[in-house]
Amino acid sequence: MDIQLKRGLLDVCVLTAIKNEPSYGYKIIKDLQPYVVLTESTLYTILKRLELGKMLTVRSIEHDGRLRKYYHITKAGLGRIEDFKSEWKEVMSIYRFVEKGGL
Repeated sequence: MDIQLKRGLLDVCVLTAIKNEPSYGYKIIKDLQPYVVLTESTLYTILKRLELGKMLTVRSIEHDGRLRKYYHITKAGLGRIEDFKSEWKEVMSIYRFVEKGGL
């Protein structure tokens, strides 16, 4: 799969995983596991990119004697999910054209 396309898909998957409630790295990986396999290093790269893009915020909370980072989606992150849904309709149209073999 094209790396740019995959990168965009993974960004939206991570945003969707935290859409309904804040979450932390290990839980995000587990929540996505039935759909996509992410390593910790890949996830934390994505989370950092999304934070820099102001699509999520981070808050550290002590849990069992250590700090755990919780990720919260922002309005920009919610907007990215909605943009993706619109864009995906076009991607599916192109897929159907290719699958059909053209005109």
